[in-house]
Amino acid sequence: MRWRYRNTVLLLCTLAFFVVMFGRLAISPVVPEITGEFDVSNAVIGAALTGMWLAYGLTQYPSGVIGDRFGERKTILVAVGGTAAASLFIALAPAFPAFVVATLVLGAVAGLHYSVATTLLSRIHDNVGTAIGIHNSGATVAGLVAPIVVAWVGVTYGWRPAIALTVAVGVPSFVLIYLFVRPTEPQRPDESMRDRIELESVLELLSRPVIAFSLFIAIVGEFVWQGVASFLPVFLMAHHEYSPTLAATGFSAYFVAQGIAQVGVGVVSDRFGQDRATAGCLLAGAVGIGLLITGQGLVAVAVGLALLGIAMSFEAALLPRFLTVLGDAERGAGFGLVRTVYLVTASSGSVVVGLVADVFGWGVSFALLGGLLVLAFLALVVNWAFDLEL
Repeated sequence: MRWRYRNTVLLLCTLAFFVVMFGRLAISPVVPEITGEFDVSNAVIGAALTGMWLAYGLTQYPSGVIGDRFGERKTILVAVGGTAAASLFIALAPAFPAFVVATLVLGAVAGLHYSVATTLLSRIHDNVGTAIGIHNSGATVAGLVAPIVVAWVGVTYGWRPAIALTVAVGVPSFVLIYLFVRPTEPQRPDESMRDRIELESVLELLSRPVIAFSLFIAIVGEFVWQGVASFLPVFLMAHHEYSPTLAATGFSAYFVAQGIAQVGVGVVSDRFGQDRATAGCLLAGAVGIGLLITGQGLVAVAVGLALLGIAMSFEAALLPRFLTVLGDAERGAGFGLVRTVYLVTASSGSVVVGLVADVFGWGVSFALLGGLLVLAFLALVVNWAFDLEL
C-alpha cells in the first residue's frame, strides 16, 4: 500500500498522544522519592495529582475552541512542547509549591491535545473509528512503557532525571510534528474565543438528545475506566489473594489487551456500526468483571482481564458517534466540550469505587462497575430496538 500524508499525520498524532500521556504517568512511579524530598504526605501529593488530572479534563473544551481559532497543528505543538516544558519545570522544582504549580500546568497543556488531534483525524480519514483506535494506542503504549522506565531511572538516578525523561521524548516529537505536519487552516479564525464559550450555546449543544445519550454512555464507560485503572491491582490482591507481583502482571496484561483491542474495535466500528461495536465492548466488560469476581483460577481471571481490556477500548467506537452528529463548524469546540463533561463527571469513579470497597468489599465494588456496563448496554439495545434515533 502506498504511504499517504494522512498516515503521517496519524502516526505523529499517535506519537504526540504518547508524549502527553507519558508526562502525566511519569510522576506516579517516583511519588515516594518526591514525598521524601519535600517532606509531604501521600494525601498532599495525591491532591496535586488529582489537580493535574482535573486540569486535563477541564482543558478539553477550550482546546477545541483554541484549535478552531488557531489551527490544529499549532495547538498540538503547544500540547507536546508544553508537556515537555512543564515536565522540566517539575524536575527542577526547588520547593513543593512550585512542584504543584508545574503539575497543574502539565495537566492543562497535556489536555490541549486529544480533542484537537481527533478532530483533525476525523477530517482527513474516511475510517474514523480505525484512526481513533490507532491514535488511542499511543496512550496505551505510554501506560506500558512509562511506569517501567521511569521507575528504573528513579531508582538509579533519582526522581528528577526520571521525570525529565518526558523532555527526552517530547522534544524529538515536537520537531517531527513541526517538520512533517503541514499547517492547518483554522476553522473559525475570525470568531473570538469569548463568543464560543457562552453558557447558552453550551447548554444548547449538551441538550441535544443524541449528544445527551452519547454522553451518558461515555460517562458510564469512563467511570468504569477510572475505577479499574485505580484499583484493579488492589482488587486482584484482596479478592483473589494474589501476590503484588502477580497482581501487577495482571494489571499489565489488562493494558496489553486494551492496547491491542483499540485498533480492532475501531475497525469493527467502521465496518459494522458504532453502536454495535460500543455495545459489544460494554457487554464484554460486564462478562469480564463477572469472571473476575466469580472465576476461580488463573485462566478465568486471565479471560476476565482480556474481556475487560476490550471493553475499555470503547472510545474507539463511541467517539466517532459524537463526531458524526457534530457539524464541521462546531466539531472542534463541541467535541472538546463533551470530552470535558464526561471526563470531569466520571473522575469520581476512583472515589466511589474505593468508598464502596471500604463499606461492602471489593466484590460488591466491582459488581457495581459491571452493573453500570450492563445498564449502558441495555440503553443501546433499547435505542436500537425501538428506533429512538438517539
